[in-house]
Amino acid sequence: MEIMTPVGLLLAFICLVGGFLMEGGHASALLSPSAFIIVIGGTIGATVVAFSTHEVLSIPRLIQTAVAKKIPDFTETINLIVELSEKARREGLLYLDSQLDTVEDLFLRKGMQLVVDGTDPEMVRSILETEVYASYERHQVGVHIFEAAGGYAPTMGIIGTVMGLVHVLGSLSDPDSLGPAIAMAFIATLYGVGSANIFWLPIGSKLKNLSKKELIMREMMIEGILALQAGYNPTIIRERLNAFIKPAQFKQPVGEEE
Repeated sequence: MEIMTPVGLLLAFICLVGGFLMEGGHASALLSPSAFIIVIGGTIGATVVAFSTHEVLSIPRLIQTAVAKKIPDFTETINLIVELSEKARREGLLYLDSQLDTVEDLFLRKGMQLVVDGTDPEMVRSILETEVYASYERHQVGVHIFEAAGGYAPTMGIIGTVMGLVHVLGSLSDPDSLGPAIAMAFIATLYGVGSANIFWLPIGSKLKNLSKKELIMREMMIEGILALQAGYNPTIIRERLNAFIKPAQFKQPVGEEE
């Protein structure tokens, strides 16, 4: 589980509510079921209009992905590709057929299977790059869902506030109730802006970050698969793939000397 996502969401919420309480506010003042329904319900309703049923039903899975999915381990993947290339140089490419079950990543396994089957290198690249492009485009839909919700939420908050003020202006005959009523009206704006910047937009940004990392990982895998197929020296393959990661992430493989 990627711990920083839930920690960040919780920290943002605690800091906002904690700052309000430190200023002398009461937690009960932040509770408004009507504002919640207007803002959250309106945001979800406006968002689902722009997307298909299948895409909308994927929202719980997208939230789970943002909260639980870890950033891909580039170094571990490089070590695996280099290990497979060493075996291929010693035993031949067909030997990799018996090693495919040890490859957990489905994309890497598919690429290795294409190599074992004797597919032309250009065709291997074409097939894998097409899959990468299609996968990236699917991921962008999830990002757009949360970015759209992050755009609608503040507007829904303003609409809720305007509706509350309309109600307040209709009750001018009772001056004592104006202050609390106006404060309650602005809770809708708080819900809108708060939900956009604490939940919708951060989740969208996390999904976008994961998508970019996965894209780079897939591009690295393609280069490694093609280098393996070409019979490059494992050391050359490692150096080639290390270009995809930061120097600080380099790890000396077990058994290799400095």
